[in-house]
Amino acid sequence: MIVWDSGSPASHLLRILREYMTRLAAQHDVLAPASEQSYLGRMNVARQTDEVSWEPPGGVLIWMVVGLELVTFGAGIIALLVQERDHSLEFAQARLLLNQPLAFINTLVLLTGGWCMACGLNGLRLGRSRSSTLWTLAAVVSGVLFLIIKMIEYRQKATHGIGFGEDTFFTLYYLLTGFHFVHVLVAVVLLGMLARSVRLGHSHAGNPQNFEAGAVFWHMCDLIWLLLYPVIYLL
Repeated sequence: MIVWDSGSPASHLLRILREYMTRLAAQHDVLAPASEQSYLGRMNVARQTDEVSWEPPGGVLIWMVVGLELVTFGAGIIALLVQERDHSLEFAQARLLLNQPLAFINTLVLLTGGWCMACGLNGLRLGRSRSSTLWTLAAVVSGVLFLIIKMIEYRQKATHGIGFGEDTFFTLYYLLTGFHFVHVLVAVVLLGMLARSVRLGHSHAGNPQNFEAGAVFWHMCDLIWLLLYPVIYLL
């Protein structure tokens, strides 16, 4: 073991180094916790702000609308299934009068429109306004095409004298598909307005909520049709 003489230069240098390290440690104890607390404070504030300001895509209101519409159509579908249980032969014969190929094409058209709308939303979030506008207009075209095909189907029914109130099946058929027709028509108008909003710069990556709400409404139309199609045309 080495013992330093208290009066030696080496002992004096060691004492200076020890005092310097002590002051350095004291400064670290004072300053470091303050900076860490400041950093952690900023992180907590940011986290709390995110938690308070978080909303689902498009806002809460549009999801309330989606929930209400799904309940409404769900009640109609349940009514149709209950009636089919009591009038199975009548429903089977009525389905033979439906245009299955047109219904299948319309399903593909609507799903294509949903894909176009998803691409439009992705383009908006990436700041590609031109791409977003074009994809949204493509979704509008698919919606218009869906409505045209549906009107052709309605016209065929009218030509054969099959109208609203013809029987239980076609009464529910016109109620459910007609209500969905109105929803798609509203969605087409909304998407046209959104395409214009993106083109004018009102909707962009920093302000996507209105566009997201329109996309949610459009996908709701897709979902409702995917519920109606098998129940009305395929069962």
